[in-house]
Amino acid sequence: MSNDKDISELGLTSSLRFMWRQLTSMRTALSLLLILGVASIPGSLIPQRPQNPMKVSDYFKSDPTLALWMDRLSLFDVYGSPWFSAIYILLFISLIGCVLPRTFEHFKASRALPPITPKHLEKMEFFSTWQGTGTEFDAAQSFFRKRHFRVRENEGTLSAEKGYLRETGNLLFHLALILVLIGVSLGALFGMKGEAIVNVGERFTNTPTTYDSLTYGKLFSDSSLPPFTLTMTNFKAEYDPLTNAPKDYSLWVDAISQPGDAPVKHLIKVNSPLSFGSTNVYLQANGYSPIVTVRDKAGAVVFQGPVPFLPQDGNLTSAGAIKVPDSTPQLGFVASFLPTASRDKIRGGISSFPEALDPALLLSAWTGDLGLDRGVPQSVYRIDTSKMARIGLKTLKLGETYSFAQGSITFDGFVPWVNLQIVRDPGKLFALFGAILAILGLLASLFTRRRRIWIRVSGDGLVEVAGLAKNGAPGLEIEMAAFVDELKKVNQ
Repeated sequence: MSNDKDISELGLTSSLRFMWRQLTSMRTALSLLLILGVASIPGSLIPQRPQNPMKVSDYFKSDPTLALWMDRLSLFDVYGSPWFSAIYILLFISLIGCVLPRTFEHFKASRALPPITPKHLEKMEFFSTWQGTGTEFDAAQSFFRKRHFRVRENEGTLSAEKGYLRETGNLLFHLALILVLIGVSLGALFGMKGEAIVNVGERFTNTPTTYDSLTYGKLFSDSSLPPFTLTMTNFKAEYDPLTNAPKDYSLWVDAISQPGDAPVKHLIKVNSPLSFGSTNVYLQANGYSPIVTVRDKAGAVVFQGPVPFLPQDGNLTSAGAIKVPDSTPQLGFVASFLPTASRDKIRGGISSFPEALDPALLLSAWTGDLGLDRGVPQSVYRIDTSKMARIGLKTLKLGETYSFAQGSITFDGFVPWVNLQIVRDPGKLFALFGAILAILGLLASLFTRRRRIWIRVSGDGLVEVAGLAKNGAPGLEIEMAAFVDELKKVNQ
């Protein structure tokens, strides 16, 4: 070969066409799907800022340098990062470019006639031949018609084919994945999800400031929130007295859809949300809020009202914090609420039943700087006692008061709270239908056999039959045996 021979280089159009073919190949689509799964791992292991900003803040406290680099790599917001979005979009394009052309080709092929009978049937699978009577051709047509084969007749031969549903199912599975991706994309762009703990008797207004946690889609804004208001009028929880397991939760609310409308009573259950257009309000969990009154050493009330506590077990043994920044000095109480107070040799004070049959409030009283003016976010359910001094410990029953040098605290009662989850997910129906279609397509692909059967009857009555199992699917041998038996019956 001459060294002076010119080697033509790919032009811009050819290069783009080559890149497109590589991107839309099934190998690339599978690789991107694997990469997307691997890229999701950090989002499961590392706290994400939209869901848990407090833990992200802890990362910056413990190791600011490492946290800064992690933040630059968007590891605290993996699913909203540019690199994760790039993988997602490439996978979306790859699947569409790969599956749609195959779908059009399959549609054309499914409407076409089967290929003509090969010249040398003896080279095919399950070949057999015998001397017939001349009626085998009609028997073969009847056999194929009963079993819904597509048949092509050509010069004394029949070519029959069945099982296109296998490839249809395969394509349906991949098209359904695209539908799932569309659903997830719509939710990520136009959806929202928030949670709020609300005491029974209080009101929830659908504004950003009333949420405990709130996450928006990329194209969702405050103005997109429906302006509804809910007043929690009553909550009832039923428990099995033998197992302590919950049997039913019921929440009654007065709902106002638009400002100025009259309130409408609704019942919300765990699997029966309240809907405002495409926004659903779910009953997610429940607990208790002890009602306390805190007084300073002069007897003036410095705090009064319910404080939500978080359940720690199935019996609603709950932990929380009561912060009193308006007292001098500041007061804090690390506390546990026991709906049905009991004692355990190892754990100490616990609740033996989730219903409030014998409530008690366990207190650890502290005085000092609560740290609320440091500019660092902190949980409302915990107290940083690093700069505080403990006053003492006390267990209170309903109506009892614990007095100390800096003031007193009275356990006035309790009120149930409910955790509302407000969700708007415009893509969930797309994702649901996509998942259903993917399962149906997968079943069709796994359990459908694509095969071809041929028969040739020569002028002297010699009958030749053979078959071919596409994709190596089993079962053709049995079908060919039944086919031959059917044809030979005409000789009897």
